[in-house]
Amino acid sequence: MARKSYRQALNEALRHEMARDDSVIVLGEDVCGGTGGSGEKDAWGGAFGVSKGLLAEFGPERILDTPITESAFIGAATGAAMTGLRPVAEIMFVDFLGVCFDQIFNQAAKVRYMFGGKAVTPLVIRASFGAGARSASQHSQALYPIFTHIPGLKVVIPSNPYDAKGLLIQAIRDDDPVIFLENKMLYDTEGEVPDGAYTVPFGEAGILREGDDVTIVAIGRMTAVAEAAAAKLSAAGIESTIIDPRSVSPLDEDTILDYVADTGRLVIVDEAYPRCGIAADISSIVAEKAFHDLKGPIMKVTPPHTPVPYAPQLEEAYLPDAADVEAAVHKVMGTTK
Repeated sequence: MARKSYRQALNEALRHEMARDDSVIVLGEDVCGGTGGSGEKDAWGGAFGVSKGLLAEFGPERILDTPITESAFIGAATGAAMTGLRPVAEIMFVDFLGVCFDQIFNQAAKVRYMFGGKAVTPLVIRASFGAGARSASQHSQALYPIFTHIPGLKVVIPSNPYDAKGLLIQAIRDDDPVIFLENKMLYDTEGEVPDGAYTVPFGEAGILREGDDVTIVAIGRMTAVAEAAAAKLSAAGIESTIIDPRSVSPLDEDTILDYVADTGRLVIVDEAYPRCGIAADISSIVAEKAFHDLKGPIMKVTPPHTPVPYAPQLEEAYLPDAADVEAAVHKVMGTTK
């Protein structure tokens, strides 16, 4: 199986689905690059190069550059989805979804419900997120808890190239609106990815490592942080299970609860803000449904409740790291490092 980057895996998913289904279109800012000007067409392929090469293959009627007005093109994508197309709309940074939030949570998310299931909205909204790239506080947030809160939206956060391809194909084929979030620090990471099309189901967590002592739930890029911590903990005689939810709406509660029942301990590693975040949500689910299985307190490893700093030293301090996860595990285990 070939090794491919996260970016290549996403590009392959788009190419597979556009070739398979003529109703799939891609739209967003600079998804072509140069269109309408004197520059080279297909120069960019989006802010992170994910759609590069698709213009030449599928043409300007299916790969559409848009003005810098998220409210307009997300509204257009919602309408297109309601009338038979399967749009994949790219927002450069998840932070900009605030500009078009009404179109997402008051329109796209509610179409199926308000029309009694007679209308669907097969819309995918892709966006980058996450700190670590020195992009400052308006381009670095992890805002997936906001969208998880909205009924009618599916929220997907792939942590590796294999899942990125399979989850995006699943998202494009889904009849509900999907918020598909890609950590910008993962685009150049590599992993084994099949050449053909395949899907990864929503609501089925991935198990990255199994151990008897503690369950670690890690989201997106934080899976790599958890794995680094687990390797060090193993050397100290503490064996960890690492669960990657893959999607936070739907959330695979059963897998989390089953492993917590086995280990009796839970640490959640989440890049989102701590208040009303996914770590807090998972904590409440486990406290409500598996309290008597717990041998110690639930520990959350998150950034502080502050905007993302720009200064490199502060941004590094802001993000959870392996040492933070190790410390949380030792605390819940009642051991010392």
